[in-house]
Amino acid sequence: MNSLLSRAFELQHAAHTLMYLGTDGEPLYSDDFCRQNKDVLIKCDSLFTATSSDIEEEANLCLALLMGYNATIYDYGDKTQKKQSVLDRTYDVLEHLPASLLKVRLLTYCYGENYEEGMLQEARAIMDKWDRAALTSEQKDIIEELKNIEENPYPFEVLD
Repeated sequence: MNSLLSRAFELQHAAHTLMYLGTDGEPLYSDDFCRQNKDVLIKCDSLFTATSSDIEEEANLCLALLMGYNATIYDYGDKTQKKQSVLDRTYDVLEHLPASLLKVRLLTYCYGENYEEGMLQEARAIMDKWDRAALTSEQKDIIEELKNIEENPYPFEVLD
């Protein structure tokens, strides 16, 4: 596996771990939480300018960056612009990416940013073709992730 792809997978794993930190019932310590946030943000910033001519590698890189920037609490004033830049790259990638788990993951994270109904519908159309009796753990995870985003549309909540 090449270095860029392995770094993207490493960031995806770190971001996922950070997003679900403390949900396993283990104590959550503020110093560990802050350290992991800083680590994920540093990994994001180090990969931000990286690009790939391979469509799947670029898709994994964009996914890692979206996950990482979403997971972190820190913002040095440029996180919104960086996320938008990654979203712009992702839209280009999505046009060329075949229907796959990777595409559903990208669509899900993009939907969580912009709540564009077309992205939700495309993700659902791909998932509808999956054999429900033989779902992989990754497929189950992204189904739950999309459900969570739909049920908790922060920051687009309607307050009464």
